[in-house]
Amino acid sequence: MLILSCSSKLRLLEGTLQRRFPNTLQVYGTVMAINRGNPAAQEVLVDSWPDFKVVLTRPRREVKWHRMTDFYTNTYTVYYQDLGARWAVQVLSTGDRPSASLVTCAPKHLGESLDPAVRLLSLDVSHADLLNETWAFGGNEKSRKYLASLIRHFPSVCLLDAAGHPVSWIASDPFGAMGPGYTLPQHRGRGYMGMLNNLIAKRLHALGYPSYGYVAVENYPMQRLQERQGFQRQPSLCHFILHNPALAKAPTLTPSPALGTAPV
Repeated sequence: MLILSCSSKLRLLEGTLQRRFPNTLQVYGTVMAINRGNPAAQEVLVDSWPDFKVVLTRPRREVKWHRMTDFYTNTYTVYYQDLGARWAVQVLSTGDRPSASLVTCAPKHLGESLDPAVRLLSLDVSHADLLNETWAFGGNEKSRKYLASLIRHFPSVCLLDAAGHPVSWIASDPFGAMGPGYTLPQHRGRGYMGMLNNLIAKRLHALGYPSYGYVAVENYPMQRLQERQGFQRQPSLCHFILHNPALAKAPTLTPSPALGTAPV
């Protein structure tokens, strides 16, 4: 495998991966983040260049993480064109994401109205403890640090009550994906998550990202919500993929805004 470090080659790779949606979504989102400052300190490997069959992203070797216990930083994405290539790179993939559905959607018109007492802002690092307490894969110090990193480096949206406390939120991650998201139980049934789903999708889309995310396979309410918003489900080997081909845009090699700089 070759480490692809040349910026012009990484930009060309980004365009090639975009033309191969939806199979390349996770790798594509990661390559986009690398090309826009690489806040998660990832690197890209290919089996050959420019005619590749395998693309793998992983933490850079100098990043300090624990191979067996840090399931948040130790994350890999792989795109391969045949099963033989899949088995060839499996030995390199020592990390994996929790079982989830993979989803994408086209941003739609935001028609909901907010309670006047609720304010719309981005998440703040001070909210990391709350996210860590409510996230299904959180509850430990490594997950808290990971969530704080997402808040610092990637787009997010949240709703604050009159006292300034988050009641509903959704972040985005180093793969360019939406999530994690959550609404406090006492504030559910008001359409908050559907509203924030639309907003974060629009923000990511404005930055050039495909608006997609992960949903637990047993989270049927969220899956139904996203399908109502225009998500399309496609079966895959490991999870459900929901994809709207209207999201595909002509690839560009011009610089894009840095992550986290666009206004909510």
